[in-house]
Amino acid sequence: MCAGMLTLQAVVLFLAGLVMTGVTDLGFAASFGIGLGLAVLCLLAAGMLGRRGGYALGWGVQVVSVALGLVVPMMFFLGAVFGALWAASYFLGARIDREKAERAVLEERYRAEHGDAPEAG
Repeated sequence: MCAGMLTLQAVVLFLAGLVMTGVTDLGFAASFGIGLGLAVLCLLAAGMLGRRGGYALGWGVQVVSVALGLVVPMMFFLGAVFGALWAASYFLGARIDREKAERAVLEERYRAEHGDAPEAG
């Protein structure tokens, strides 16, 4: 869930960089660079989620997204929205993983006690 959220956020941040060209005094190169850099950072974080530091980088992306509101005020809102979606993905994903692990333990215990697989259904 988190990787999907970061991928979607990469698209939005890239487009935000293009929008910055018209609404700030940064110029095309700086605006495009910021948007592209943040998009690449999102994709890098999405690819690192299985490794050490991947989730910390994902949280960092959320902070930078909100901080981008200092340049483009609408990003305060979009950053907060994506931050909330990221947090929901992070905490719900962890809960789902925990429940799957608990179910695997219970199924193994059932097989040990009954000698066969539980009924599907």
